[in-house]
Amino acid sequence: MTDKEQLMLADSMEDPGSEAQRKSNPIKSKLPWYFASGFLLFWGLLFFAVVIPRFYKLPTPLTMEDAKRNVFIAERAYNNLHTLSNIGTKLTGSRENEVEAVNFILKDLAEIKEAMLDDYFDMEIDVSQVSGAFPYKTMLNMYQGVQNIAVKLSPKGSNSETYLLVNSHFDSKPFTPSAGDAGFMVVTMLEVLRVIATTRQTFEHPIVFLFNGAEEGAMQASHGFITQHKWAPNCKAVVNLDAGGSGGREILFQSGPNHAWIVNYYKNYVKYPFATTLAEEIFQTGIVPSDTDFRQFNIYGNIPGLDMGQCINGFRYHTIYDTIDAIPRGSLQNTGDNVLSVVRGLANAPELHDLRAHRNGHSVFFDFLGFYFIHYSEITAIYLNLGVAGAALILIFISMWRMTSVSNIFLFHVTCWFTLVLVVQIISFVLGLVLPAVVAYVFDYLGLSLTYYSTPLLIVGLYVCPSLIGLSLPVTIYHMLQQNDKISNAYHLQLSLHAQAIILALLTIGATLFGLRSIYISVIPLIFYVLSLAFNLLTTLHDRGYAWTGVLKLSQVIPFLYSSYLFYTLVVILTPMGARAGSASNRDLYVAIVAALGTVLSFGFLVPLINSFRRPSLVIASLLAVTAVAMYLASSTQLGFPYRPRTNGQRVAYLQVRNKFYEYDGTLSKDESGYLFNFQDRLREKPFMDTNANLTGLVSIKPFCEEHMMCGLPLFDYRYVQNRLESKWLARSAPIEPKSSTELELVSKTQVNATIVRFVFKLTGPSHMSLFIQPYEDAKIVNWSFSLNYLKYPPGYPLAFHIYFRYGIDSSPLTFYIEILKSDGDFNVPLFQLGVSGHYIGDKGDAESEEFAAAFPSYSILATWPVLYQRFIY
Repeated sequence: MTDKEQLMLADSMEDPGSEAQRKSNPIKSKLPWYFASGFLLFWGLLFFAVVIPRFYKLPTPLTMEDAKRNVFIAERAYNNLHTLSNIGTKLTGSRENEVEAVNFILKDLAEIKEAMLDDYFDMEIDVSQVSGAFPYKTMLNMYQGVQNIAVKLSPKGSNSETYLLVNSHFDSKPFTPSAGDAGFMVVTMLEVLRVIATTRQTFEHPIVFLFNGAEEGAMQASHGFITQHKWAPNCKAVVNLDAGGSGGREILFQSGPNHAWIVNYYKNYVKYPFATTLAEEIFQTGIVPSDTDFRQFNIYGNIPGLDMGQCINGFRYHTIYDTIDAIPRGSLQNTGDNVLSVVRGLANAPELHDLRAHRNGHSVFFDFLGFYFIHYSEITAIYLNLGVAGAALILIFISMWRMTSVSNIFLFHVTCWFTLVLVVQIISFVLGLVLPAVVAYVFDYLGLSLTYYSTPLLIVGLYVCPSLIGLSLPVTIYHMLQQNDKISNAYHLQLSLHAQAIILALLTIGATLFGLRSIYISVIPLIFYVLSLAFNLLTTLHDRGYAWTGVLKLSQVIPFLYSSYLFYTLVVILTPMGARAGSASNRDLYVAIVAALGTVLSFGFLVPLINSFRRPSLVIASLLAVTAVAMYLASSTQLGFPYRPRTNGQRVAYLQVRNKFYEYDGTLSKDESGYLFNFQDRLREKPFMDTNANLTGLVSIKPFCEEHMMCGLPLFDYRYVQNRLESKWLARSAPIEPKSSTELELVSKTQVNATIVRFVFKLTGPSHMSLFIQPYEDAKIVNWSFSLNYLKYPPGYPLAFHIYFRYGIDSSPLTFYIEILKSDGDFNVPLFQLGVSGHYIGDKGDAESEEFAAAFPSYSILATWPVLYQRFIY
């Protein structure tokens, strides 16, 4: 008997009746319709039963009773965090930061040094002040007298000149006790140092623990350390610790760069892995409204490393609610065990002796549900990606050839049908990605952004279900309408899945050639599809009706678990960012696209299988119903209101501004007061329209920006500058009176030569100040006491030079000079404008300002302080 006859006999044994009867009655070979709902429900239950528990899984925290074991003790770290966070807001320049936080760290370091094994280790503690500047975004980031506490732990008698650096920061944003960002990491470092210093386990490379006191002002203290400290030239790798949330597991979201070997130490030493290359590539696009000290060590120190941070519950990040009560002790145990292990591993890494010899490109890395960590080099990724894509193409061709043999038709005919199916599947793929984005766009257009912010389950109905509809509708319509009886419905369904594989294979090839390492996310489901297809081809399952679907479903369990786990992670991280990314950005689109990608990769090989059941249209109808209900709840009920007190607040940032404009002759031409709003999310002032907050008279500052240098307002930092056209002004009649002054003194005006004049100034004021400098058209700044690189590459038109200045413990006045070139040598006319702003952060303002702030609803999280802005013409 021939192979063809055997296959036809097996098919007839599975489905009694003649081949003609089977083709003429395809419904009889399908499962009942009610199994379809159970099919989708199974995957939903799998997500909630496996993915969610694994995502939030934390180890059992150790207590002081375990201290004899010389392991990381979460209880001790927690007690330290309680003390540190109780200091309150640790703003650079404040007593809380410059004295109390420093004393807390030094006290604990003294206790560690006292308990240290003197026979094994040497410890040196260095407290330093640094001053400097560097261009950042639209401004020159300048600092004076910010503090660093550096601790070098060395093996006894070590002469090694190769160090490992471990870093975090103890300062905070305004109005936050900063338990999560980054008190959590500070106490983790202290406990790691304690365990290493009191354990008879030596290491090769001295370890420098850097506690820096100015990260929140655009990473100033770390810049000062890496460019000026005596130990910095010896630091060859860094473990940077930061936070974008509070509690949970820490994620590895940056590595290297160009040092793939360092990820191997993460794999070999970290106990509870949580990492993904996708997070790294997303972070490096700049769409995340945050940055870390890792940037400074890479750019100015040229050292590789690992960047790890807290990522969940970003609703509390940089708010008054970033308190210790939101942090479980198991979270400290998780991070502490990981940091302790990886620091010990890297402290013995031979690669640190010669980094140049180990520049081996980037790596692809990810964890699987926290169980296992996988990584491989970029070169390996290229071979793997292209190999899997090639295998998929070959096996699909073999499958189509088998169809022609079993169905006794020409390959040309199958190819024609497959081409049609491929077009249908491409439409499905595109709709699966586009429909959620359409929902996000429409809701934003209707003023309903962030409806899921406090009710994340709405994401399922708003974005996941539309994506599933897009994936299933065109394929289902095709199977309902196609009248081809030359090949079976089961074969048609296989062709649909082959088409999905072709799409992923082509995307994989294109993205790999483009250099996108995170395309591994499409390779994983493709690998398992290839394996299931190969198994079915090696057996008779491929040609026995729908028998092959069992192997396919089983093969997609792991891809489903991973894809849903990964994209759930991204949704958890990105959702809170929507409330602090600025009003110009529609963050609903980001969440919708992430949800759509997760759905397409999780269900791409599963959704078409609803056509193996009778009446698959009922599944689509159910998805439509869920979407409709979610839209109603989001748009017409309290569930869709984004904000809740404490847990999901709206960030409200505004400055209490006093503007004074002085003309060239010294006369005061303008003196106004009001509130400058820099809206943090897409809804802007809309949530306050029906509250007690009186915003009558609120106007856009766009006309101000067309008339005045830097809008004629004290734009606080680069975020205020970038979002200025979205900002609004609310005038008030009573003048705002800051409790202290910001004074700019013209020390001297000296003519250098026939065409150049030098102005020398002295600036005195609070710890946070800005200078805005703009020469008139017939004048040019040719030299100054600031960065010449920033002078050479100024911010783009119409922005002025922006000197963002902060001081720490050294509050002495800032003296600077500016040299102006004027070709005609006439210096008795206006040459340039100079704006000076002093920000009195921590001051609540006058009684009227406090009354205005108190009128905002309970879900508001205010960041407001008085500002004095003076514009001079010289």
